[in-house]
Amino acid sequence: MRTPFVAGNWKMNTTVGEAEELVVNMRDRLDAIEGVDRVLCPPFISLAPLHRILQGSSIRLCAQNMHFETKGAYTGEISPLMLGELCEFVILGHSERRMYFGETDEVVNRKVKAALAGTLTPILCIGEKLEENEAGRTGEVLKRQLTNALEGIEATDESRDSGRGGAAAEDLVVAYEPIWAIGTGKAATGEQAAATIGSVRGVLAGLWGEGTAQRVRILYGGSVTGANIEEFVSHPDIDGALVGGASLKAEDFLAIVGQTAKIR
Repeated sequence: MRTPFVAGNWKMNTTVGEAEELVVNMRDRLDAIEGVDRVLCPPFISLAPLHRILQGSSIRLCAQNMHFETKGAYTGEISPLMLGELCEFVILGHSERRMYFGETDEVVNRKVKAALAGTLTPILCIGEKLEENEAGRTGEVLKRQLTNALEGIEATDESRDSGRGGAAAEDLVVAYEPIWAIGTGKAATGEQAAATIGSVRGVLAGLWGEGTAQRVRILYGGSVTGANIEEFVSHPDIDGALVGGASLKAEDFLAIVGQTAKIR
């Protein structure tokens, strides 16, 4: 069975002090919740201090983005080599990166390959725009995004098997985030999300085989709250959530994680 997974994407919110306060406030209670992977995705500047605060806990850290090169003249960028000492996961392909910073499927593919070649497991985001959804193109758009992002990547990454310490491709986490539901308060229904995620798993099966597809965890993201998380994780194909605004409030995030653990 796939272990449920809940990640809190703080986006461009919290100073270092605010981030430390938020984590200190929920660390012990979050650490005590069993049966679900708990991951926090703060801004880059807070990764190091939160890494120290979370030492000895089962809570893991995730970066919100990264460059595909390990080093070089890329002012303002962060490499997988830098992140590997601080976190285990990295969000790639988020719609805000695609929309505001011009990231293409090809760029996302390079980043996924770079993450897997290092020690980072990607949380790969895919999602359709409102007009694409209304035109009945959701399946087409998600298949293109997923196929392009994983081009040239085999189900079992050779770097880990060869002892170079790379992450395994089959450990990839996919987050389905319909763009029309992100930060709008308008979430997809559980039935809609489950049907779409089922089709995403079918695309993975076509790429990597049914066995691997059944091992990959697929999350829902988009206006997830403590009030609606049960609607999503009660479906066996939905393995958890990538949470936005609600992850910035300790009680709300704890409620989401706690309910996920209870239901799954």
